[in-house]
Amino acid sequence: MGVILVSGPDLGPQRAADALSIYRAAVPTEFFSDLRKASGLRAEGGVYTAQVTVWAMMRQRLDAKGTLSTAVADVTEGRPEPLLPTHKRLTEGTLSSNIGSYCAARRRLGVEVVNQVADRIFSYLKQDSPEAMPGLGRQAFLMDGSSLTLPATPELLLAYPPSQNRHRVSHWPVLKLVVATDLISGIAMRPSWGPMYGKQAVSEQALAKASLDQIPAGAVLVYDRNFGVFSSTHDATKRDHPVVVRLTDARARCILKGRLPQNTDEWVDWKPSRWDLSHHPELKADDCVRGRVIAMQVTRQGRSIQIYFFTTLDLPAEQIAELYGYRWNIETDLRSLKGTMRLHSLTAKSVDMVAKELVLGIAAYNLVRGTMVAAAHVAGIDPRQLSFSRVQDVVNASLPSLSAATDSPQEYQRLLDRMLRRAAQCKLPQRQRPSYPREVWPRGSSFPHRKSP
Repeated sequence: MGVILVSGPDLGPQRAADALSIYRAAVPTEFFSDLRKASGLRAEGGVYTAQVTVWAMMRQRLDAKGTLSTAVADVTEGRPEPLLPTHKRLTEGTLSSNIGSYCAARRRLGVEVVNQVADRIFSYLKQDSPEAMPGLGRQAFLMDGSSLTLPATPELLLAYPPSQNRHRVSHWPVLKLVVATDLISGIAMRPSWGPMYGKQAVSEQALAKASLDQIPAGAVLVYDRNFGVFSSTHDATKRDHPVVVRLTDARARCILKGRLPQNTDEWVDWKPSRWDLSHHPELKADDCVRGRVIAMQVTRQGRSIQIYFFTTLDLPAEQIAELYGYRWNIETDLRSLKGTMRLHSLTAKSVDMVAKELVLGIAAYNLVRGTMVAAAHVAGIDPRQLSFSRVQDVVNASLPSLSAATDSPQEYQRLLDRMLRRAAQCKLPQRQRPSYPREVWPRGSSFPHRKSP
């Protein structure tokens, strides 16, 4: 059966709408065949082909339990039928439920193959995307960083050292990553990552620079104050990406030559400081970013907040503030990735497997986001109005029936329409984000801390 598609003026060309169809449309069987031929490898003979293995790894992230055995159980039950090869064990129903073959297939899978799969899914979902705001004429991406913990294996401890202080070294390796998500849909780009601690530790600004080449040409980048430095702004504008970045009071005063007005909108030439030049050898003293410094007061929850922006866009100050107002969405995007998709603590025990788990976790997240975009289009609402967690539940519940409806396009379309209708009902409540002091509950324990041998 061909891939069932949903079309409309906001979605551009016809587009697949459910997770399995998105995967098949973005990464068809021919893609894996071409990769194998280009590498000079022989035809795959087992059940766990590269196409099946990639899907199974993403399916693990979508499943609430998400273990290796759940992925194997799907395959032994003949799901998803459109991806499975013709094999004697599948036909006779004698395929083993042990995870050994699946684990071997995961190890054989190349990191470069995984990267290409994630990029193709991202490109497929982002093709012909609408402008971020009326009159902007461009896409816009939010960018921020976070950290993940990893198992304490010798290989990962060496690649991603744990934190330490003057008393002791922590137990868990820590990975720092930076990810960019689409302002409208939340679709995420393949992240950049590196060690958070140790001699090879990387900054979020350096990881953001490594991610710029993946962002669609001309897209606007919306940064928080952590990226409100000359190097990040210069890196983005050098690649023709307009920026909207919030500045700290000290940096705004530096750019404005000691002034810190409450209301202003003026064009300036931002040049690197001596600190910038000493810490970024690639910068030159005559480098310059031409842009605007905007100072304004914003009322939030009855309080007036003084904010300073730097932008290279020629838009009214109110629109710049409105565009930056969407920045909080990436915090909820990261929460969905780390919490709902369980990427906060990976269980992979090697550097390559960490890369594959992380990239395919992002790709699985995008499959749900693709369904959210299609459901929002059908209902005529904003994709950001839908709950990611609830739509993921709808996707998981619908996958078996959708993948089984391969003989009847009419039945498939009926099931697809029902899934999109249910997904469109998963609306977030209308509520404001509360403001709490930055405090944490203490963790009480009657046991002593375990010491390293």
